[in-house]
Amino acid sequence: MTFMKNNEGIALVTSLMLTLISLTMVMALLYIVTQGITQSAQLKKYKTALDASYGGTEVVVKDIFPAIMQNYSSTTLVSTVQSAYGSLNLEVKTTQDCLQKKLTLPTAQWPTSCSNASNPKNLPDLSFKLQASAGSPFIVYSKIVDTVYGNTDTSGLQLEGAGVAESSSLLTPQHFPYIYRMEVQGERENNPTAQANIEVLYAY
Repeated sequence: MTFMKNNEGIALVTSLMLTLISLTMVMALLYIVTQGITQSAQLKKYKTALDASYGGTEVVVKDIFPAIMQNYSSTTLVSTVQSAYGSLNLEVKTTQDCLQKKLTLPTAQWPTSCSNASNPKNLPDLSFKLQASAGSPFIVYSKIVDTVYGNTDTSGLQLEGAGVAESSSLLTPQHFPYIYRMEVQGERENNPTAQANIEVLYAY
């Protein structure tokens, strides 16, 4: 019996296997790099949107909200506030009656037409634009989702309060007629995926 020995194909098979292993390693490396770049870009978009949400919150609680409070019983509340902040393209999305009820009544007493859903973009109370340092502006949506009475008697007064009993003449508690929970969302105008939501507890 004669055994025939031929090793001419071993080198080819070995080189093909090494090439396959090398290609697999290169593809895995490229995938890791690509995923890292994608996640970095997503994180950058989120941080930019988060900054816009924080900026929008500052505008709402320090400028727009006090202006609404000062004129909340006015029959021209919506038009007055919108014209005062026309440079921001401010739009009051809810009805004047609903806004007034949200400002002065606990959540359980709101009309059924007043939305308290946690998504601020879904039936927001107001929206406005914030210009970005680069690229398209951000749209900020804001909505009151919960209202509770604070520590102050508000009977007969326009959102100012009458005071509370003090246990010591040296301590004067800060008066908060109402406490509001608000949802704020900032998103890029031409890219809704670049968005961030924050929740705000606001004591007036």
